[in-house]
Amino acid sequence: MGSIFGDIFRISTFGESHGVGVGVVIDGCPAGIDFDEEFLQSELQRRKPGQSRITTQRKEEEKCEILSGIFDGKTTGTSIALLVYNSNARSKDYSHIADKYRPSHADYTFQEKYGLRDYRGGGRSSARETLARVAAGALAKMMLRSYGISSQAYVSRVGDLSLDKDYNSYDLSLTESNIVRCPDLQMAKQMEELIDQVRKDRDTIGGVITGVIKGVPAGLGEPVFDKLHADLGKAMLSINAVKGFEYGSGFDGVSMRGSAHNDPFVSDAKGRVRTTTNHSGGIQGGISNGEDIYFKVAFKPVATIMQDQDSINEAGEEVVVSGKGRHDPCVLPRAVPIVEAMGALVIADHLLKHRSSRLT
Repeated sequence: MGSIFGDIFRISTFGESHGVGVGVVIDGCPAGIDFDEEFLQSELQRRKPGQSRITTQRKEEEKCEILSGIFDGKTTGTSIALLVYNSNARSKDYSHIADKYRPSHADYTFQEKYGLRDYRGGGRSSARETLARVAAGALAKMMLRSYGISSQAYVSRVGDLSLDKDYNSYDLSLTESNIVRCPDLQMAKQMEELIDQVRKDRDTIGGVITGVIKGVPAGLGEPVFDKLHADLGKAMLSINAVKGFEYGSGFDGVSMRGSAHNDPFVSDAKGRVRTTTNHSGGIQGGISNGEDIYFKVAFKPVATIMQDQDSINEAGEEVVVSGKGRHDPCVLPRAVPIVEAMGALVIADHLLKHRSSRLT
């Protein structure tokens, strides 16, 4: 329950943080797509732990095994199964909280829902589950390449440090040039220093990731309950530690008047319908209009901190929860490929659904 996402391009993820491994089954991926194993592996490397001093120091190779659905370098149209084995889990790091509820974690809620819980890293509530999303998202990106569609993301805010311009003002190719994954190199340095200081303080910090999806044709999205922005919101809010989602002008749009917020239509030199502004964020009436889709995703500070915290145990007794193990002081740098993956999965799914919307 709750491990399946998508209608046609559908994924089902499985596995736990400290189990045998984490994987995904992808159904609905069309046949004939060029499969780029090197690209798949590079996407997982962007998300993997231990990639810099400002991320968790858990070391995982993240070598992905392809179990089915690929033949002679192409997708076959059948189910694609991908699996990554866990190799560096240290379950003993969690034995001290086996019966304790960690503040702001899913320990209590999982216990109430299922009557038991996997305390080793949180089991299914662990962000390690997101590697399955990134693997599936890599397949979606491969599919979208043939349509000229790209899904990109970058860190735009850490704590009070925030970029003050929109995505058009930055060279997004610079995002991967630093460990924070911020395209403004001067701000990236400040963000890195802040995260490093938070780590030394044995604390955590949150921020914002901006997503940009380019090349989306007009017409994707379904009226009423399956609006494109609604599905993007669900996709992003399903990511661990996400507390907010906005697209287009978002919350800033409430301070504008309609006369300023409306996006006027024009016909460009090639006769294509365009808008002179894009406060709508590329989506109107829940359907894409051909402009860039852009959005922001807010991440809370990681709940696991290397400090003692007051709490209770399963018996209701007061206890102290001590910080232990390997954890991110800030999840944002490793979450960039996750945001990109979820964006790609939504667009891939809606692109396939759009085929059934009209005869011509």
